[in-house]
Amino acid sequence: MRRVPRVATTALAVLALAVVTPGAAQALPAAPPPASTAPPVDDLPEGWRLAGEGSGEELVWAADEPVPMGDARVEFYAGDRLLGRPTAARDRRSFRLPLNGDRIGPAEKLRVVAGGRRLDEAAPTAGSRAPRPAPPAALPPANAVDPGKKGRYRTTSGEYTLTSVKLPGFPEPVEMRAAVTGPVNAPGKRPLALFLHGRHYTCYGAGDGQGGGWPCGSGTKPVPSHAGYQKAQKLLASQGYVTVSIAANGINGQDHLAEDGGAQARSSLVRLHLGRWADWAKEPAGAPAAVRAVSPADLSRVLLVGHSRGGEGVNRAALDSLYAPLADQDGYHGPTRWKIRGNVLIGPTVFGQNPVPDVPSATILPGCDGDVSDLQGELYVDGTRRVSRGKALHSAVYMVGANHNFFNSEWTPGQAKAPADDDFGDDSDAVCSPEKKTRLTASQQQRAGATYIAAAARLFVAGDDRVRPLLDGAERRAPSAGPARVLTHAVGANRTAAFLPDASTTVRGGRVCAQVDQDAARACLPPRTAGASPHFAAWDVSPEPGRDAVALRWTHPGAPVRVSPARPVSLAGADRLALRLIVPPNTAGTRFDVTLVDTAGHRAKLGRVRVDGLPGSGSTASYWGREVRVPLSETVADKLDLKRVKTLELTPRSRSGKAWLMDGWGWRPGTPAVRPAALPRVDVGRLTVDEGDSGVRTHHIPVRVSGQGSGTVRVSVPEPGTDRFTHRTVTVRPGTNDVDVPVEVRGDTRYGYDVSHDAYVKAVRGAVVGSYHGGVTARNDDPMPKVTLEPVADRVTEGKPLKWRMTLSEAVDVDIMAGLTFLPVDRGAELSTLDVDKRWLEHEVGVPVRPVRALSRMTEGDAVYVTVPAGKKSAEVRVPTVKDDAREPAESLKARLSVYDENWEPRPGGPVVTGTVRDAG
Repeated sequence: MRRVPRVATTALAVLALAVVTPGAAQALPAAPPPASTAPPVDDLPEGWRLAGEGSGEELVWAADEPVPMGDARVEFYAGDRLLGRPTAARDRRSFRLPLNGDRIGPAEKLRVVAGGRRLDEAAPTAGSRAPRPAPPAALPPANAVDPGKKGRYRTTSGEYTLTSVKLPGFPEPVEMRAAVTGPVNAPGKRPLALFLHGRHYTCYGAGDGQGGGWPCGSGTKPVPSHAGYQKAQKLLASQGYVTVSIAANGINGQDHLAEDGGAQARSSLVRLHLGRWADWAKEPAGAPAAVRAVSPADLSRVLLVGHSRGGEGVNRAALDSLYAPLADQDGYHGPTRWKIRGNVLIGPTVFGQNPVPDVPSATILPGCDGDVSDLQGELYVDGTRRVSRGKALHSAVYMVGANHNFFNSEWTPGQAKAPADDDFGDDSDAVCSPEKKTRLTASQQQRAGATYIAAAARLFVAGDDRVRPLLDGAERRAPSAGPARVLTHAVGANRTAAFLPDASTTVRGGRVCAQVDQDAARACLPPRTAGASPHFAAWDVSPEPGRDAVALRWTHPGAPVRVSPARPVSLAGADRLALRLIVPPNTAGTRFDVTLVDTAGHRAKLGRVRVDGLPGSGSTASYWGREVRVPLSETVADKLDLKRVKTLELTPRSRSGKAWLMDGWGWRPGTPAVRPAALPRVDVGRLTVDEGDSGVRTHHIPVRVSGQGSGTVRVSVPEPGTDRFTHRTVTVRPGTNDVDVPVEVRGDTRYGYDVSHDAYVKAVRGAVVGSYHGGVTARNDDPMPKVTLEPVADRVTEGKPLKWRMTLSEAVDVDIMAGLTFLPVDRGAELSTLDVDKRWLEHEVGVPVRPVRALSRMTEGDAVYVTVPAGKKSAEVRVPTVKDDAREPAESLKARLSVYDENWEPRPGGPVVTGTVRDAG
């Protein structure tokens, strides 16, 4: 059970008897936390505070500087246990999480993480524990076909802007704007590639500031993120593709309102544009000039390219194109008049961890990603296993030395119109610092990105199997990618499942390990390991059942690790056995002999493989599976029955080491045609109910099943007051109510926040999931108490603080927050920044003393925040003044208190107070 603030402005203040800080540079006061009924947390690290008490207690963290607006979500951890995802203040410095009585644990283990990257401190020891990075390996042989070469068509570019659209759950319309680049006079209709950028600052201007709201305010204009893929667009256009890159600032500025981070909204936006292109294909005369200037598009051959949250958006768009979403959640209500042949996902988020299984994909994982640092996009590969037919190729493209931002030139310093930065941001990292040989420059990264986007287009859309070795785990390179070191592995296509570890797998000489677990004894990667694994990226549910690998560790060569599935597997018809093996970063020369044993005990040694680690540091996610293959020759078939293979043996030939087996497959060359299966689709909704004044009522989390057939999903429900989940595997069919999650709601008469009871769903087999997270929200139906602001000391001598008391008519269960705005005084001299305490001004108000200015001119909007904690009735507001030697007349201030309502919006017409400071002489 968790409390749900409705807008991200909840983190405005924290403690009783303390004044908190301004919108532009918020810092939290150094006052001690109030008493708490939750388990005590002593000596909280710097930046951490407890706010409220009882059911209203919250954990609050404040950053020294605003946290940049990015694609990863901010998360609070206690050690390796996810506490939850806090809400952020508008200034992006303060974050708060309701505790609901949950145990925090040792204070020193508190962490703030975004996409696997630590925010509350640099990782001071992680890099030192990592081995020295290995020198860059020699580039592999060139592929027979280079998809990065410029094509033969002349290109042209333009833009279109259409009427903005309203999307469900978003109060402001979203723009319909796009940059078009395509071939001129190319024969016939041309395939269409649509690009969707990720979550970035939405607006810039007004002194080169950056903002995340929507629409853009006066003096600012939208960041042209959609214009940042011109290098890739022009390459594809020269090869005969019509390309369109769409703007999504309107979603980025509002996606904090969406439970799924905006994935459904982005899908709607993609399909709204595709719907317009389908209209223009039928009536070209009605198309914008930029569309008419390029060759006509073929909507039966569409490639989607999504960057960061845009990657999750195009994945959802592909899912929604095959399995219709719920009408009340979707912004597109027309027919599907296009066919998506493949997806390219660049540094994507995958919050739902439900990739569309029957649409081929290539996921680019930037090795120096400083935003989605855990490289969770690997789950677009791993998460498709066993879900459907398995014929779609799903490739992971690990690009050593690439960061998150530079794939988009509008997010790249020196190329962007708006302010931009290097998201990795650590100049001392052994792998990713700009001066390191392992790090790519922006132009190198953009060139490599364009090349591999073109490779996916050529394989998925054009059907040219000659480029498959660039994506499916073969050691081949594309010369057009320049010096970029690019590694790949894949699942699907002509692979047949053989060794996919799970709880039923028997392992001798090693162990089945859990990819997501806080228990070091069960976890694949020990919690204190320097660096991380993209394969083991966590979800909302932890520990998470159903995600396993095999851990191997040895101290001398020659002792085999035997992996036996619950039932014999068939490798008949396969050319090779393909394994995905992880070894630690910066290691080289790990070797294994690979042997198969059939059910009759016959053995055949297939050969020896070598696995080298990736360049890595404590700040990279470099525990990544290298694909290796050994032949299944006729000699092997003579020695054992490939239709009834019982055991895989991996015998280390290195002196000592460790490794992890992700899976093993029967592999054959070729890329088969993909026919999407008819599957049921599951969507979890949210029911909002009034809490009532008394009694207990039972409600049910809405779960809707559409589509065709039957399949299985895993339902995970948090156990109230604990960090545990209850898991169920459920068979679902359209038109049935197989997923039943009852929720009890208890009524009361005290003002409080909304309370959410949640459920999470993930596809297991033969099903797809759209909206993965929902629940029942018990809406507070009690009025906010009356708030007054009365003087305590409003006429003082300089050097003493001005004081007022904010008082509630009754105590409530949650913090009551308000903002104090300084106004110009009606007459006489106004207090200036020199007249108040410098430390208070800098650390609590968040502004410098100079330039000297009146208090009413030092900030825009609220300057000071104050909180009455849950269970209390009042809090004191203080403005500390300083004594000086100058003789001067009395000076004054004027301020208005704006109380935030249940929607976290300031109520108009708050009380106005004045204060006067007399000269000490």
